[in-house]
Amino acid sequence: MVPEVRLTVLGSLNMDISVTVPELPGPGATVLGGGAAYAPGGKGANQAVAAARLGARVRMVGCVGDDDFGGRLRAALQDEGIDDGGVRTVPGSPTGLAMITVDESGENMITVAPGANREVGATEIAAVAAGASPAAGQVPADTSGTPAPREVLVISAEIPADAIKTALAVDGRILRILNLAPAPPSARELVAGADWLVVNESEAASVLGRPVDGLTAAVASAAELTELGACHVVVTAGAEGAAYCARPDGGGSTGDGGSSAGKAVAVPGFRIRAVDTVGAGDTFVGALAVALGAGTAPEEAVRAACAAGAAAASRPGTQSGMPGPAEILTATGFTWPLTSAPRSSSPR
Repeated sequence: MVPEVRLTVLGSLNMDISVTVPELPGPGATVLGGGAAYAPGGKGANQAVAAARLGARVRMVGCVGDDDFGGRLRAALQDEGIDDGGVRTVPGSPTGLAMITVDESGENMITVAPGANREVGATEIAAVAAGASPAAGQVPADTSGTPAPREVLVISAEIPADAIKTALAVDGRILRILNLAPAPPSARELVAGADWLVVNESEAASVLGRPVDGLTAAVASAAELTELGACHVVVTAGAEGAAYCARPDGGGSTGDGGSSAGKAVAVPGFRIRAVDTVGAGDTFVGALAVALGAGTAPEEAVRAACAAGAAAASRPGTQSGMPGPAEILTATGFTWPLTSAPRSSSPR
């Protein structure tokens, strides 16, 4: 039997304002698009929704403003069965906004106004620590033989870097997955604290200070990023797939790096017709967290995440397009390792 995956997401919550255009505008250009659509988003909330739909019991930690958008974002989490008890409403602060432009091929450009996400700090770190006690992930099996729950912490980077650094240092037997999206100026200082680091090509380029373009370059950059201290590194390369590398010594709380320790490998993507790539990266991160929490081997977990991200890109919408196991199977032929999804938002 697959163990229950318990996942905490520390990250952003934004209201997305999306417009579809014939082609993305260049510098100084103006394009006319369709009507604006408002939908719940933010990298943290997106990753939480992706994980909930794929079988994890999820708790969201972050900040919203005391406005209508903030209330709508919390309601959206509750509708997905996500525990929003760790989401703080900040008086006098606006909820974060993301302005998204999507072209007819599914490519996008995004501008974020962080708003209340800038207020993530000590209160939220305390909430994370409460779920990362030394017993986390070590609950004994019950008399029926059900495996112990796994505890995972996912951190996204649309919150202050100081909060990220502090969260990575929280004590407890918890798997820490850091998604440096976007990569802050202090990104190199944060890498060493992660059990798993997930970045895309542009984020890898920002951390390494050189271009990273395509799956071959992603493989090389994954190996280089492990040298900065992360135990496991994934560099996504869009439709091409992702690169994975484990630190040669298998260090950190994740234990043995596996058969590919010290050697970066390419994990091919899945061929689909892209409809909307917004949210595909967040789906990848949420899916990876669930797969790892379920005890899936590292390379297979990356492949599962590739399948989930591809399925998301084949569907319109950000959170609305995030797939469950059935949608992943239909879009890619990949069978998701977790078969049931908890649908309760009651605190753990």
